[in-house]
Amino acid sequence: MKLSVPVTGRAAAVAVAAATLFTSGSVAGAAPAPEAVAAAPDLPVANVKAHLTQFQSIAAANGGNRAHGRAGYTASLNYVKGKLDAAGFTTTVQSFTSGGRTGYNLIADWPGGDTNKVVMAGSHLDSVTSGAGINDNGSGSAAVLEAALTVAGTGYQPTKHLRFAWWGAEELGLVGSRYYVNNLSSANRARISGYLNFDMIGSPNPGYFVYDDDPTIEKTFKDYFAGIGVPTEIETEGDGRSDHAPFKSAGVPVGGLFTGASRAKTAAQATKWGGTSGQAFDRCYHSSCDTTSNINDTALDRNSDALAYAVWELSK
Repeated sequence: MKLSVPVTGRAAAVAVAAATLFTSGSVAGAAPAPEAVAAAPDLPVANVKAHLTQFQSIAAANGGNRAHGRAGYTASLNYVKGKLDAAGFTTTVQSFTSGGRTGYNLIADWPGGDTNKVVMAGSHLDSVTSGAGINDNGSGSAAVLEAALTVAGTGYQPTKHLRFAWWGAEELGLVGSRYYVNNLSSANRARISGYLNFDMIGSPNPGYFVYDDDPTIEKTFKDYFAGIGVPTEIETEGDGRSDHAPFKSAGVPVGGLFTGASRAKTAAQATKWGGTSGQAFDRCYHSSCDTTSNINDTALDRNSDALAYAVWELSK
């Protein structure tokens, strides 16, 4: 999640470059389709954590971070893309320029479904320069990746078209997602029936926050958490500070999940969710200690499963 401090001269700093580098992935690699309507699967948290371990290793091998324009970001993108290509997705890498460095978005389309009704799930893949960014936002990136791989692994064939995205340069002011939205034609924007955003979903002292945006998407998430007996609150700390904002501004229905950043957990919230009152939801937010040790496994598991539930329910 980006800093709440306004970025001076942001518009001037974003000089967009070549739109698309390459597209790959084999439709023939897609698994056979089972029944058209299937129940959402449980995403094994061990699989999500395995992706986080890879992101941590990538950061360690590349100066300690996975930030925009740095080798760690490119390696992270290549890791995710390799998994998706092998699973049968059609992947597209979109380039842009910010702060004198080239950045990249990764888009993955699952073959099939009505392309006039697109359900998107996305997360930002970049970290800040001060750390590996495992909660912010390896957590969202890993969960979206595992959901996509599960779509392929189960051969899920929804009525709507599924698209997954990993955004670059979110930490510089939502640069990658804004570039993507701004370069969509009005017709293609209208084809997106919903965008789901996942930014920081494994905070170590977690809350369970749902975006207060599109009512249908919001209800879908709330229904899932109600079904497992976990109360939720409306997300306010990060409102407008993540990659759903450009979609919302363009009139696309949006929603998402969040487990908290630098704001302190209240006593009432600690009673409701457990954890430590008076302490930040993520005391390693934008710090070098945002490593694989900075993840609450239960929160990561619940939010990953909620992600999958929403993708399946909203794409039927």
